[in-house]
Amino acid sequence: QVQLVESGGGSVQAGGSLRLSCAVSGYSVSRYCMGWFRQAPGEEREGVARMSVGSGRSYYADSVKGRFTISRDNAENTLYLQMHSLKPEDTAMYYCAAGRGQYCTGPLDFGFWGQGTQVTVSS
Repeated sequence: QVQLVESGGGSVQAGGSLRLSCAVSGYSVSRYCMGWFRQAPGEEREGVARMSVGSGRSYYADSVKGRFTISRDNAENTLYLQMHSLKPEDTAMYYCAAGRGQYCTGPLDFGFWGQGTQVTVSS
């Protein structure tokens, strides 16, 4: 059974930093594409960052480029999202997602989702 459990969310002031973690069981983060999504109230879920396996490349939404970094620890089977220079518009529920294969481009490429962790950024 695949389980993804996010942690690390919280409330910070604008300009602050947070690191989100996603502990994964029943699935190897080293073999498949992994990603982070977020959803603000009244908004659609949007992709924040993803990491493919074959190319090893990471992809970021334009709104977070230069501020967020996705990474994974294969030994710990954990995915991370380091967030710096947080802005009020980053406020959302953040979800970890595990891909169906080595490459992923959008939400349909992800087959497993965590329950989310709330990030709130105040001005």
